[in-house]
Amino acid sequence: MTTFTIDTDNNITAFGTQEEAAAATTTPFDSFTSQKELAELAAAWPAERLVAIWNSLPGVTPVKRFKDHNAAATRIWGRIQSLGAPEKPQPEQPAKPKAERKPKGGAQAAKGASPKAKPTKKTSPAKKPAKAPKAAKPKAEGPREGSKMAQVIAMMERKNGATLPEIMEKMGWLAHTTRGFVAGAMKKAGYTVESFKPEGGERTYRINQ
Repeated sequence: MTTFTIDTDNNITAFGTQEEAAAATTTPFDSFTSQKELAELAAAWPAERLVAIWNSLPGVTPVKRFKDHNAAATRIWGRIQSLGAPEKPQPEQPAKPKAERKPKGGAQAAKGASPKAKPTKKTSPAKKPAKAPKAAKPKAEGPREGSKMAQVIAMMERKNGATLPEIMEKMGWLAHTTRGFVAGAMKKAGYTVESFKPEGGERTYRINQ
């Protein structure tokens, strides 16, 4: 099922699966796979953002406002369906046969001639260059002090970790955004995050050190 992501800059991208979306996206994002999920997200967005999202889509007629959030979600959903559609392969054109060249001077000239084939030089295959040894990948630098990632990491490094509601309240994110950040940005940055849910408690994330 096609998964769409939208980041804080209103960039919408289509992925084959939720896992692909999480692995390819480094910034916090919201994800949705249906018009209903998009409508649920849109209900929490200001009207100005919905207008900005629509006007940023290619080939649309810019608008100044929508009737309501559902109308905006319906139009945006319909417009982005082409993002997830595979391109139709172009049919290959059959190669045109080359016309045979007629020998000059007629058949008699061809008989009297004693063509000597010029020896062709054999070309030796080019030697493949030796593969250079792979350079060791430099270790990723830590997050910038005071950045959103640094704040989330500090919370997850606590003994008991950080619950999903705690991160959402601290960062002002939705649940979709928080889960996408943990699965995408944290993983890409090289952090191993343990996710667990105590009996009767909230979903909790903790960094394994």
